[in-house]
Amino acid sequence: MSQTLELPNGDVVSPDDVFCYNDYPYRLVWLDDDTHEFALSPLYWGDSGMDIPFRDREALVDQWEVDSQGQMTAEEWADWLDDATTDPRYSDDEITSLAAELPTEWDSEDGSSDSSGGLLDRLGL
Repeated sequence: MSQTLELPNGDVVSPDDVFCYNDYPYRLVWLDDDTHEFALSPLYWGDSGMDIPFRDREALVDQWEVDSQGQMTAEEWADWLDDATTDPRYSDDEITSLAAELPTEWDSEDGSSDSSGGLLDRLGL
């Protein structure tokens, strides 16, 4: 059985679960470290040095923001993806990759898949 963590909102997650932390999808990673118990790994950027380590659950509670929703329904993740398509911080490649991993069945509203993605496409350049 996989080790679990109770998020500040009461959701219980394992390393297999995806949840929303600070308005981005993350997974839990247990660490074998003397100073940090676990990390939150961004779904698309995991293993890139962008994991957020926490010494314990209380440290996570201290950093839990209003945009941290915990586990979300398939419909909520689909809405998140819809919003992300209009957010210049995310490339089309990132959104496509996230859509493949998030627990939702989502299709882009515009249905176009021939875009190279990114800010220039969104600006029409």
